[in-house]
Amino acid sequence: MTPRMRHRMLQLTPVAAVAALAAASAHAQQNVQLYGLVDAGITHVTGLRQGSVTQLASGIMEGSRWGLKGTEDLGGGYKAIFTLESRFEVDTGSLSNRPISGTQVPDRIATPAALNLPAALAPVVNQVNANIANGTLGVNLNNNQFDRQAYVGLITPVGAVLAGRMYTPDYEVSAEFDAMQTQSALAAGQLAAIPAGFDIRVSNALQYRIQTGGITASLMYGFGETGGSSGNSRFVGLMGMYKGDGYAVGMGYNTRNNEVGQKSLTTTTVGGWVNVGPGKLSAVYSRHKDDHPSNLSTLAATLTAGGVPAPAAAAVQAAYMNALKQRFDLFNIGYRITSGPHTVTVAYTNRNEKTSYDADARSYGVAYTYALSKRTDLNAVVVRFDNRKNGQAAPGGNGYLGGVTRSAGTDSTGIALGIRHRF
Repeated sequence: MTPRMRHRMLQLTPVAAVAALAAASAHAQQNVQLYGLVDAGITHVTGLRQGSVTQLASGIMEGSRWGLKGTEDLGGGYKAIFTLESRFEVDTGSLSNRPISGTQVPDRIATPAALNLPAALAPVVNQVNANIANGTLGVNLNNNQFDRQAYVGLITPVGAVLAGRMYTPDYEVSAEFDAMQTQSALAAGQLAAIPAGFDIRVSNALQYRIQTGGITASLMYGFGETGGSSGNSRFVGLMGMYKGDGYAVGMGYNTRNNEVGQKSLTTTTVGGWVNVGPGKLSAVYSRHKDDHPSNLSTLAATLTAGGVPAPAAAAVQAAYMNALKQRFDLFNIGYRITSGPHTVTVAYTNRNEKTSYDADARSYGVAYTYALSKRTDLNAVVVRFDNRKNGQAAPGGNGYLGGVTRSAGTDSTGIALGIRHRF
């Protein structure tokens, strides 16, 4: 190296050092994490139209997923955050799944007689049911890449503001105080799956959250982005929870309009848990109401365009609107004990139907988890679904729907053995 070249290198060294320090500082302030969970196992479900079904399933305890989350410290108590979370099916490698019962619709809409329609309209009813089954019976049927969560936000000294697709406030309360915390077929929401009785996530949403001391609270507004009115498909939710020393309580509320601005699915949840003896006693109660079901407002027009006489098309639309109305109460109670690597949870859920269809149901059972490590565990779940009167629920898992039993009033038993690994 010549003296001139050596001099030039010495001139560049301070500049390079400053650049390296800046890069290191930026790296220290920003953190991006790859995370995920893989859950799979064998399930056996009785009482289905196919008889008893044994299969490999993804998402027995929790839905399999991978995601990216990041934070950047902006200083002064401010942080930028983001989360992108995608589901996947371990058994198939796909992004979506169907219920164990397949595309079978519930008896409440299966025939013209169930809908109080003339038998001559059977071809029309079959067509509508096929569209409902193909378009709604399953999880993430549009194969959206980040179906689970996708949001960006800013944490400030007075709370956080988030924008994107997120869990709803009322569902957060339900998940916190459900004895199974939504895991497995023993979770309370399994009795409110078809038709969907919870808004679990909402897209196009803004959320304000605050955590201080033992208090967590949030307010969410979802832009409907449907039609010409801001009220169409609009969503509003709020919740508050308080965690003390050995106990917690909370309340949540969601309400959503349908695509023409009518008040649709509305849920209110209260719950709590308390440490009792060697374990935790949890209880949650929720009220569900939907007098104007969504995505049915154009049914008559679609049928008329397809050649169905207008009066018959209008009657079909009215029949489905009435059959898919929801009014029921859900109550869940359970007790969980953890000792070393062993966790045992017993739970009971009751669905009390308030509509004339009277789809009462209850579930009860036990879940056992053996922790092989902090990241990996083995799981076993046994659950019984008693479908009274017109109840038709079948056991599923956290990541998939069980669907419906062979017929209204048919009971079902679910047994699941699986492994779960977190990374």
